[in-house]
Amino acid sequence: MAYTPELSQEYSATLRRLAWALDMPMTKTINAVIDHCAQTVENVRICKECKDQTACKTCVFHNKKGGEAHEV
Repeated sequence: MAYTPELSQEYSATLRRLAWALDMPMTKTINAVIDHCAQTVENVRICKECKDQTACKTCVFHNKKGGEAHEV
């Protein structure tokens, strides 16, 4: 991974509590949160603002049903 964002103490504590509630490690919990957001947010909105069109064929938003993603 090229960039690993650091979480504030507040968000780290929130992630930890979510992990406890889901009975999962924090690393898997953050993946689950991102997966949930990817399914919730409209892909057209994401694709419209995308600044990296090199990976559209493998992008979760491009492959989401009903999308108007970029073509490579």
